[in-house]
Amino acid sequence: MFLWGTATASYQIEGAVTAGGRGPSVWDTFAHEPGRVRDGHTGDVACDHYHRWQEDVELMDGLGVGSYRFSIAWPRIQPDGVGAPSQEGLDFYDRLVDGLCARGIVPAATLFHWDLPQALQDRGGWMARDTAARLADYAAIVAERLADRVPLWITLNEPFVHMALGHAFGAHAPGQALMLDALPVGHHQLLGHGLAAQALRAHGAERVLITNNCTPVWAASESDQDVRAAEAYDTVHNRLFNDPVLLGKYPDLSAYGVTNLDVVQDGDLSIIAQPLDGLGVNYYNPTRVAAPAGPAELPFEDVGITGHPTTSFGWPVVPDGLRELLTSLRARYGDALPPVYVTENGCSQPDDLAADGTVDDQDRITYLDGHIGAVRAAMDQGVDVRGYYVWSLLDNFEWAEGYTQRFGLVHVDFATQERTPKASYHWLRDRLAAHPEPWPAS
Repeated sequence: MFLWGTATASYQIEGAVTAGGRGPSVWDTFAHEPGRVRDGHTGDVACDHYHRWQEDVELMDGLGVGSYRFSIAWPRIQPDGVGAPSQEGLDFYDRLVDGLCARGIVPAATLFHWDLPQALQDRGGWMARDTAARLADYAAIVAERLADRVPLWITLNEPFVHMALGHAFGAHAPGQALMLDALPVGHHQLLGHGLAAQALRAHGAERVLITNNCTPVWAASESDQDVRAAEAYDTVHNRLFNDPVLLGKYPDLSAYGVTNLDVVQDGDLSIIAQPLDGLGVNYYNPTRVAAPAGPAELPFEDVGITGHPTTSFGWPVVPDGLRELLTSLRARYGDALPPVYVTENGCSQPDDLAADGTVDDQDRITYLDGHIGAVRAAMDQGVDVRGYYVWSLLDNFEWAEGYTQRFGLVHVDFATQERTPKASYHWLRDRLAAHPEPWPAS
């Protein structure tokens, strides 16, 4: 059965950052540092999903999706990142899962969507090997409570993005600008994935995935220099996090002056390469790169893509890039590629609430129709795609952009918390009712 779903993340929607004994996360700390998030926005309230989850489940039910991908807030379960769990935190997710199951919506739980407990960050965060073991402990706690009703588990969300934006460039929490010295963050996240996968299965998890953000990489020209730059970018964005879990080895990092990762210990790669029940793929756009014009710390330069519509984020809208990505994964990994779930795909648009109380987001409808068509095309070319999740159910806290970017199928007035389904919500509801599997592009 093909799973249609929507997706969210805990810090982006839950709010209630001190309710039930929840401890601070790195995003609580980061968002309260002046200048870190646009307009000084924080996730303190966000969509108040913690108190309004029943309303949001009703919205999913009305949409007709068969699955909901949400993330569990680690600091809501273990306020200090270690030790006995908070029963109030577990109870919240217990209620949410029961509410989903009562409506026939398959829960898909993500363990880590970037909101590391601040207490663990204070002990080194993902630069410290111990954090991988702590993720496994946390995985065991939540699986013991929820795995009897949650069949689909995702260990990590987009470890590349968390490493790059959070630890290499400092644009996301925890705000470190380590550049290539951030590579241990990638390895420790992957080690945590492997250990967490073992813990999940030991406590009854039915299906275990990892979700990687992937992008087709286009060379700016056919010159040898630009082709090498594209290969270097593909290595760090795509292969660094797919090769270890699917092939049990790291790609060649010599383009970055790295001959080996000193943090890799004997046995790590066999742990990382735990058999997967699926690969989660998040896609938003291709990336076009060229060789740097002059001396540079990195062997590539992002030169942007022209000739396509763009989202409010400025990201190029290239639906066929999703087909290209999915088919290239199949070509690269062959039988090592498990079933694929598109665990995020969506776009930010202005989405103004009209005087009559509606939101006519036709650009999002065009976007979704095109990308769902790209999934269909990839399936027709032999890629085993099992699900598609729209990012996002709700307008929410969009990380360093605060509340200035709207991705939701449902408009949220952040002053009143009023939810208003957009035109895209109604369109998708009607299409899903008529099409149990992805449809060809219009």
